[in-house]
Amino acid sequence: MAGRRSPVTDIREILRRVHLGERARRIARDLGVSRNTVAHDQRWAAQRGVLTGPVPEPAALAAMLATPPGPRPAQEQSLVEPYGAQVLAWHAQGVEGQAIWQLLAEQHGFGGSYSSIKRFLRRVAPPTPRATLRLEVAPGEEAQVDFGFGGLVRDPELDRVRRAWVFVMTLSCSRHQYAELVFDQSIATWLRLHRAAFEFFGGVPRRVVLDNLRAAIVQAALDDPEVQRSSREFAEYDGFLIAPCRPRTPEHKGKVEQGGVHDVKRNALAGRDFRDLHDGNRHLLRWCVETAGRRVHGTIKQVPLEVFDQVEHAALQRLPVTPWELTEWKRAPSCTPTAMSSSPAPPTRGPIASSASGSGSGPPSTRSSCIRTTSSSPRTGAPAPASGAPSPPTCQPPTWCRARAAEVGPACGDFIEHLLGDRPLDRLRSAQGILRLGHRYSAPRLDAACARALAVGEYRYHTVKTILAHALEGQPVPDVTSVAALPAAPPRHARPWTTFFPDPGAEEERSPWN
Repeated sequence: MAGRRSPVTDIREILRRVHLGERARRIARDLGVSRNTVAHDQRWAAQRGVLTGPVPEPAALAAMLATPPGPRPAQEQSLVEPYGAQVLAWHAQGVEGQAIWQLLAEQHGFGGSYSSIKRFLRRVAPPTPRATLRLEVAPGEEAQVDFGFGGLVRDPELDRVRRAWVFVMTLSCSRHQYAELVFDQSIATWLRLHRAAFEFFGGVPRRVVLDNLRAAIVQAALDDPEVQRSSREFAEYDGFLIAPCRPRTPEHKGKVEQGGVHDVKRNALAGRDFRDLHDGNRHLLRWCVETAGRRVHGTIKQVPLEVFDQVEHAALQRLPVTPWELTEWKRAPSCTPTAMSSSPAPPTRGPIASSASGSGSGPPSTRSSCIRTTSSSPRTGAPAPASGAPSPPTCQPPTWCRARAAEVGPACGDFIEHLLGDRPLDRLRSAQGILRLGHRYSAPRLDAACARALAVGEYRYHTVKTILAHALEGQPVPDVTSVAALPAAPPRHARPWTTFFPDPGAEEERSPWN
């Protein structure tokens, strides 16, 4: 009796009742088992000649149960048995049940159901149970992004095999997905993939959670100031918030953790060879719609496309008609007053913006090369702390930020309270960056800078940093009411000239909390 789960005493009790002439229905009801179990035990006992006569002793019955069974009857054999070796090989490679079923149907004409694959795998390789807690998300509220290695794929442009990366965006409510293979992790590709996913969904979620910190572009989106600036401008243009998912926080990324690159690699890509990148992406698009979109999701127990069509699509924000144009932020080696249309200040080095699609010609203000001139931390690009200053904690909750701000001073406490407001997680990193300024400029200066920023209603990290960098915290606060009463002349530039020509004596700084 292969796979027998009942203990010896239970089987012996069934046989004893059969010997006493009780019917199978009564035995099943009294012992709390199914009638099929009773019938199965009767057939097993009949094959071994113990259905009649004395009931075997427990030791003898245990010995009979331990005897290797003969061939299983044809009606009890799984339809997967003839392909068992291939199924086990795929399973060992990490290919999951859904993909195994599709591969058997495509390559061997398998006519069995997906359930037969699941039963076979449960019998030969039972899974290890895990305790999980599912967190519900409102429709249109959140999408989770995963980005990881997608295997080796032929590049049709270079006609050679290259390492590919797979981008996956999963809507947290409906679990509807978008996936695409690419060959690089540049910021231009990263943002284009987001736009492609939004166009696929026909709208924009309120928040995008980034997963997989091993991917270089995701790490850069968290730590590199230039990548951060481009990502945030793109997010502001399309109208969503970026929510980085920090390490060791699985509760933040459950939807894409099992439904992102993991699902795509093991179900959509595993066991398949593509002619080139385009062929792979055509397959992924069909898979997202026809397979992943139309199967019953194991967690929500609903069909993702149906939930998306009925509930989530209408809740997504409207996608801007014109795509956002990538701007690369670089540091100019030199600028002359004639490079700007109007320059009231002497020329100095300063950050400029240039279009990524530019031809490379033009004045120095649009074709400068990137030159790093700041003293930065090798990990985050933030200003290095003063010598001997203790390193601040890397990540703290809003309650810590409020408590630390109160220790710095009353103005700092009020400023952090205004900054966090009713969305503390959205501005948490800015608050942490402001508090780190106290390790560089001292707590009294930071409190005075916060008081000046409060007076003009500017609740930004960059405002406080600029005040401290130019030592403006001790100057009288300007009368903003009288200034606001003056008639406003139309601006000639999108940004003030001080953004491009800072004080030559001030140390240039960059920080990922800008």
